Amino acid sequence: MMMQQRPADAAPAAHDRVYRTLRTRIMHGEIEPGQSLTLRGIGREFDVSMTPAREAMRRLVAEGALLLSSSGRASTPDLTQDRIEELAALRALLEVELASRALPRAHIALIERLHSINGVIAEQVQKRDAVGYIRTNLEFHRTLYLRAQAPAMLAMAETVWLQLGPTMRALYGRLRRTEAPQYHRLIIAALKAGDEPGLRLAVRSDVTQGLKLLTR
Repeated sequence: MMMQQRPADAAPAAHDRVYRTLRTRIMHGEIEPGQSLTLRGIGREFDVSMTPAREAMRRLVAEGALLLSSSGRASTPDLTQDRIEELAALRALLEVELASRALPRAHIALIERLHSINGVIAEQVQKRDAVGYIRTNLEFHRTLYLRAQAPAMLAMAETVWLQLGPTMRALYGRLRRTEAPQYHRLIIAALKAGDEPGLRLAVRSDVTQGLKLLTR
């Protein structure tokens, strides 16, 4: 006779669902800097008890995606100038290395895929869709970096993206873009040419130039 699943058995799945959904929202800039999240609000939205809501929040705090106040209220970080500079430096270190490692494994299908994603980015820019822009921009970078076959390094880069997500939303409003990032075209051109120095320079410029606007 099959045993019925107890509600407690479903708790890990519930907390993981909440965690992954909130993590994606934060990374893609759907939650603004300094916005508060409460256990009660999370539980109500996802129809879960306090335990999975608390565990999801705990994981996001550990990753630096949320800050926890002494009163127990969590919020997305409102980054200081020093913190933005630190995270920009981390992006430059990690993503330049990932791109460099991806270059020997770059093939025509990858280059065509990146070109296609860049076309979608241009559409998001035209629609003034900040969240869509951030999501597709990260897809462009992740697609390239997966070819590096360096999962630990990519996981570190994604943690930086997560901490920067709300700030990137604020940055998008200041950039007032009218076209896809110029450095993406340079990245694609360097991949086609097998130009490692050009690729490293294009990636470094792409991941740091916009953030520099926030530190002036």
